[in-house]
Amino acid sequence: MPAAGSAFAQLHQYLHHTRLLGSISSALYYDQNTVMPAAGAAWRGDQLALLAGQLHERQSSAEFGDLLAAAEAELGAELGADAPPERRRNLELLRLELERQRSLDPQLVQALAKAQSRGNAIWQDARARNDFSAFAPALLELIALRRQQASQLVSAEPMARSPWEILAQPFEPDISKTRLEQLFAPLKAELPVLLEQVAAMGNPQPAADLPEALQEQLCAELLDSWGYDPQRCQRARSAHPFSCTLGPQDFRITTRVVPGQPLSAFLATAHEWGHSLYEQGLPRGDDHFFPWPLGEATSMGVHESQSLFWECRVARSQAFAERWHPRFQAGLGADPWGGARGFWRSLNPPAPGLIRVEADELSYCLHIVLRFELELALLEQDMPVEDLPQQWNQRMQELLGIQPQTDSQGCLQDIHWAEGLFGYFPSYALGHLISAQLAEAMETDLGGPGAIAGAIAAGQEERLRSWLAMGVWPLGRAVNGEELVRQVSGRPLSAEPFLQYLKFKLELLQAPA
Repeated sequence: MPAAGSAFAQLHQYLHHTRLLGSISSALYYDQNTVMPAAGAAWRGDQLALLAGQLHERQSSAEFGDLLAAAEAELGAELGADAPPERRRNLELLRLELERQRSLDPQLVQALAKAQSRGNAIWQDARARNDFSAFAPALLELIALRRQQASQLVSAEPMARSPWEILAQPFEPDISKTRLEQLFAPLKAELPVLLEQVAAMGNPQPAADLPEALQEQLCAELLDSWGYDPQRCQRARSAHPFSCTLGPQDFRITTRVVPGQPLSAFLATAHEWGHSLYEQGLPRGDDHFFPWPLGEATSMGVHESQSLFWECRVARSQAFAERWHPRFQAGLGADPWGGARGFWRSLNPPAPGLIRVEADELSYCLHIVLRFELELALLEQDMPVEDLPQQWNQRMQELLGIQPQTDSQGCLQDIHWAEGLFGYFPSYALGHLISAQLAEAMETDLGGPGAIAGAIAAGQEERLRSWLAMGVWPLGRAVNGEELVRQVSGRPLSAEPFLQYLKFKLELLQAPA
């Protein structure tokens, strides 16, 4: 930790206060999406706007600039080329963020916060009533504000980027449309072919639903078995599952019970707990990394790789199904799956679905391609907002061979656009690719092919967690997402490991019982 009274120590204290404000905003957001009554939306919007303005002021102030400049000078004067790389990296990231914040109009920052809160509330109502026309004006406002934000951020970008690319930087540092198109091209080419192969397999469903109380019980048992600590963690219900961190010892996740989807809550719990495990494992134990940038997540793609690892590689695995099938059977007092293999197939329904968060692994990335292409159309190609439902349905038919019957099942299903989070969706697909490549490296280190399944079968998920805790989580923002993959796996990020994993799993699903 920097010496008391040093420029670094003063900067640390300033950042600590900034983090406190940010955590208050996160707490209000968590409350808004869990227990806040609907009538509180307008006041909550004012609260969040006030905090957003105060945060922006702190992150762009002359005082912050002076403290950062003093720390930069201190680093150069005292240590020069021998400066610890983590300190240099922290200051580089802070300088980049300062320049970005300084480029933004404070009035725009507050207008965005209000529009996000308002859009969230309008979306929830419009989705419940299947009324896109009620949401369209809020979406139009958010698009206009985000375009304005991108135009202001241009001056702070270290290289030329399009409006969409600028908005994507907070989620996926250094990403470009060209790179995404390179990574997505094999998915668009091969995933529809795999979907055709499974079309004849049918979509097995359990013969009986799972009572809500049993779903909650099983979710709690899963969390307990994966290290849930009630002194530091909390699970609640929300319209859309999410994970958030309110402080260095305060981790929250939410899930939901979906009628007609008896395994949804269980898998969502695995997914969101994967996010939380990553947050709990980031390099924040040393005071130097909290509240400094290096203690933050590498990228949202890496974040998603962690949640998808626990949901798909672990909770949807055959070894896991064999261990947990008796618990589900005992809780229900019946076996509608006809054994562990049937239960495993129900965890992995081999058919494209309409809802992204319920999608099988084969079709999931096509859901992301759909949203990525529509975001580009809305933000950079002047597609009218009112055309979104029709374009959504048309492109879903082209990519997945299905169409929603309602907008609630289509363009209203996700919360992201209701909060103006353009540039976020590709991280979900990148998460699948990163997860597959990291899993290959994990298997090599743990004994070769089958090592992950072997650990799960033995109830030794802690071995998997330990590997991630040693090789992935400590990197924080020392690298970007692609650099992390290259460092851990020894080669550039590619779609190939993910596609190979899918093909192998499909062979297992198609094999005779």
